[in-house]
Amino acid sequence: MKIWRKALLFAMVFLTAANAGCGNSQEEEPEYNIYYINKENTKTVAVGYEPEKVGTKELIQEFLEKLFQDTEVVDYRRPAPKEVKLESWELKEDQLSLYFNSAYVEMRNVEEVLCRAAIVRTLIQVKGVECISFYVGDAPLVDSEGTPVGLMTAESFIENPGEQINTIQNASITLYFSNEAGNGLVKEVQEVHYSSNISLEKLVMEQLLKGPQGKKGRAAIPDGTKLVGVSVLDGVCFVNLSEGFLNQNYEIAEPVVIYSITNSLAELPDINKVQIAVNGDSNMVYREKMDLSDMYERNLDYLDSSAQTKDNLQENKKNKK
Repeated sequence: MKIWRKALLFAMVFLTAANAGCGNSQEEEPEYNIYYINKENTKTVAVGYEPEKVGTKELIQEFLEKLFQDTEVVDYRRPAPKEVKLESWELKEDQLSLYFNSAYVEMRNVEEVLCRAAIVRTLIQVKGVECISFYVGDAPLVDSEGTPVGLMTAESFIENPGEQINTIQNASITLYFSNEAGNGLVKEVQEVHYSSNISLEKLVMEQLLKGPQGKKGRAAIPDGTKLVGVSVLDGVCFVNLSEGFLNQNYEIAEPVVIYSITNSLAELPDINKVQIAVNGDSNMVYREKMDLSDMYERNLDYLDSSAQTKDNLQENKKNKK
């Protein structure tokens, strides 16, 4: 009996150790993703990938080859167009430098930021790569205002995962609508209840499409416009609208339409600029005046001062009461 108990105890210890060993090996096995861009050209998409190589430089080279190959999945596309070539790369300590040909700067704003996000997110997974810098030729990459982009990590690009638990939350959002004359903006603060799996930028756009809750003002965005997608990357909010956005409504001035969207989104803390596209295309001029290839920043010059004065008078009367 004692011998049987000892044998059983030994077998249990052996199985426990074996299971623990298998578990550790699975946990230690790295999992990688190659990041592509969805066909709507609105966000990056992670696709699981098992590399063939090991070692920092070998993984970098393998990942780069995958990034610059066409994908077989019709819903995704490679981060960079074919004319954009990676001429060389260099790893010094923990900083990876990528050198592109001049075709890189020919990409449109939306396309370039998404391309950059996909490449950085893919390569930053490699152990030994802590930050990444982009160069065009020998010159550091600069943004649309000529400011150097600088070193980037995965945290340089923010996108909403949309995988949060669905709960109801409250938020106070500031929106800008057209005044009745269509030549200025009026500000409206809304207290809204929303599901936690909806991003704040999507909430803002949905409320803009609905129009103001108060009696003053009206929606600046043309009727029939639908929100195709919205995402935030590197402080830029990319808004993709349906073709209904191109409906002509000459009662509302073009800048009022553009800055209704821009100013409302710029009220959110992580948004500095806004890029508007129609069905993924921003290479157009809205009603022959507002270039959608530009990134717009907050602009309160179109705020209707008379409407704001009325608001202040009403607020003062409430406070006196």
